Amino acid sequence: MKPMQLKTKLVQSQTTIGSWITLGHTAIAEIMASAGFDWLVLDMEHSVLELNEVQTIIQVLDSRSCPAIVRLTSNHPDQIKRVMDAGATGVMVPMIKSAVDAQAAVDGVYYPPHGRRGVGLARAQGFGASFPAYRQWLEQNAVIVAMIEHVDAVHAIDQILSVTGIDAYIIGPYDLSGSMGRPGELDHPEVQEAITHIREAGQRANKPGGIHVIEPEPEALQQRIESGFNFLGYSLDIRILDSICRNHLQLIRTSTQQL
Repeated sequence: MKPMQLKTKLVQSQTTIGSWITLGHTAIAEIMASAGFDWLVLDMEHSVLELNEVQTIIQVLDSRSCPAIVRLTSNHPDQIKRVMDAGATGVMVPMIKSAVDAQAAVDGVYYPPHGRRGVGLARAQGFGASFPAYRQWLEQNAVIVAMIEHVDAVHAIDQILSVTGIDAYIIGPYDLSGSMGRPGELDHPEVQEAITHIREAGQRANKPGGIHVIEPEPEALQQRIESGFNFLGYSLDIRILDSICRNHLQLIRTSTQQL
């Protein structure tokens, strides 16, 4: 079983920082895991990652003791059980809008009587050799992250976070702003008020949560931590690569022109 204990850190409200993987090359996963992220999200919703690539990347992350959380394309039990059977530490479920949605995600991850997941014998279960051990690991370590990214979820946030089995939440700021008729206006007072409302609900429920800081800007991440978030997504592989390339080339060209 996996040696990492992300769930324990969440229960203890420790600050954790993760990032997003959208590129299917195993070297990307190895580099990011070795850098020291507390968790990494394998994004199946907004990338071209396929399930076989996801399992391979999970194997790489396991070798670096880095928890692998799969962001799903939807809150569907068929996909949940397949990524969990592949060995994921947990799932990040998009568009959770109600307590019913949250309970459906929990039901998809856990076996009866805690949930409704069907039993399969795949990588997570040692290809059939260690199902009892996996079932115990699942109950103690599986992580379910609710994505709060719609105004309906803002109105139902207390009920969502009260669902047993939801371990953390993360705000999708772009979709949230779009659902409020303010697409991309992340600094608009109404959007900021909604974010504050979510954060305060998380604190009341003692559920760790955060927001995805898209651009790789450490100052922006630090501001979110200081505001009370403790489950932070820091950029993603393509934005980190693009940002470093552009910034370094700009510095190089500026320096060359000054010679």
